[in-house]
Amino acid sequence: MSMAVKIVIDADIPFIKGVFEKCADVLYLQGSDIAQYLDSLSDREATQEHILIIRTRTKCNAATLSGVNVKMIATATIGTDHIDLEYCKSRGIKVASAQGCNSAAVMQYVYTSLAALSKIPADRGARGEKVIGVIGAGNVGEKVARLATTLGFKVMRNDPPKELEQLADGFKGERLPYYSLEQTLSCSDIVTLHIPLNESTANMADASFFAKMKSGAIFINTSRGEVVDETALLAAKGVSDVIIDVWRGEPHINLALLERASLATPHIAGYSVEGKENGTTAVVRAVASYLGIEQLVSFKASAADCRHLLNIEGDISSQLLSFFPIMELDKQLRATPQDFETIRTQYTLRNEFKY
Repeated sequence: MSMAVKIVIDADIPFIKGVFEKCADVLYLQGSDIAQYLDSLSDREATQEHILIIRTRTKCNAATLSGVNVKMIATATIGTDHIDLEYCKSRGIKVASAQGCNSAAVMQYVYTSLAALSKIPADRGARGEKVIGVIGAGNVGEKVARLATTLGFKVMRNDPPKELEQLADGFKGERLPYYSLEQTLSCSDIVTLHIPLNESTANMADASFFAKMKSGAIFINTSRGEVVDETALLAAKGVSDVIIDVWRGEPHINLALLERASLATPHIAGYSVEGKENGTTAVVRAVASYLGIEQLVSFKASAADCRHLLNIEGDISSQLLSFFPIMELDKQLRATPQDFETIRTQYTLRNEFKY
């Protein structure tokens, strides 16, 4: 492999410093500064082959990538909405993501936020009277749904693409029940979004969406801020508690929504030690495979298992809150919302749980 390849890495990606240094020219930058760096390259420097290892704070589109010899973009995130995939395809730029890397962390967030608001009944029988509606039953949503079932909640899954996959497969695997969006919204006491951001999901949670929700239901968004019409959410009188981790226009968040939210955090639902290890592992392996670096193709960020053990028969809420004191973040964000990005960047990664 030639040292002529330059790998530009978001400096806030953990467990990656020192990994590629023997194989390539490596530069660490803040994610928000990578576009400026690419724009500042001289004509000669721009011809050098570049690989970008990024997070959501680096927007990769024509404005960022034109005139630069970028061969690959690897994002240590589950989503790719910060990358113009069509443009990359037209330029022959390979794109890799870390799908599912932080799914357990987001699942942990959902239940810990409910615990913080005393919405997980101690009695299993009482839980059986409550319905959790999972909008998007992919890597994250399915984990949310399965723990809900284990804890005794009723579950309604809404995911048309997954339903079609199941139908096309002829139900050879496990047959899961799926419901229409209208059915799910009208019957669920808790509605939690786990959908990617794309043309079909932008502003999906609009006035019509909230009008269909069961009166007094809880609304949770840990997917992307842009899937929610925040004006419609603020006007939705039938929604009781609102739990928000992702916001439109981050880091400049809607202060009215912050005030309306029962629990608010700065886009850290997926910020766990294990989630970050998985994300870094995925991008390192993808880049190593692309560049033919055999010693890194099986790279693992960490082999240690430091997850907490959740006792399903014990006090669920107390355990979850001891693993992840989520209300401290809520208080911090409310006190200094202008420090959204700083709070997020300086957040101490938590450990997930297993059960």
